Amino acid sequence: MVRKCNCPEHFPDWDNTDVDLTGHCILKLNIPMFMNMPLAFEAYLQRQQREVENLELQERWPRFILTRSGVLRGQIIRLLEHTQSPSRHLGYMPTPFNAKAMLHNGDIGTIKQNVRALQHSIFDEGKIPGELYLSYLTCPKCTRHEDMKILLLRRWVQSARLTKKINKRKIT
Repeated sequence: MVRKCNCPEHFPDWDNTDVDLTGHCILKLNIPMFMNMPLAFEAYLQRQQREVENLELQERWPRFILTRSGVLRGQIIRLLEHTQSPSRHLGYMPTPFNAKAMLHNGDIGTIKQNVRALQHSIFDEGKIPGELYLSYLTCPKCTRHEDMKILLLRRWVQSARLTKKINKRKIT
């Protein structure tokens, strides 16, 4: 079945959970950005979709795309079933790759409070937050009919020092 929109048919139920994507097979494409805003985002999504179709790659969740922004360059990442392919864009998530997920109902303009809440929850668990990944679960075509949903993934690293401080505060 060919979809006319970019919404994922199925997506993982990761809301308020820790996710371990260590060593997961991915298709990663670098995209140009200007001040954290993607340039020609739709064109790069279509390019990546063509590569998935041409190489007959099996996606874990079709059209589920993680976006990482940067000042001048970002990435769009698709999670794949483990496979071998001649694509230079095929790779694996780094080790370790732990992330905490949160589902945001609303558009990108209202995301700031949930990003802060996600970051605070990571600190409260004795972890240090890292990169932020977004996954748009509702495409712009479908926002006319339903609310926008964005899945936030914040990578984290366990910190013994921070855990020790938090435990000390709980005792006192």
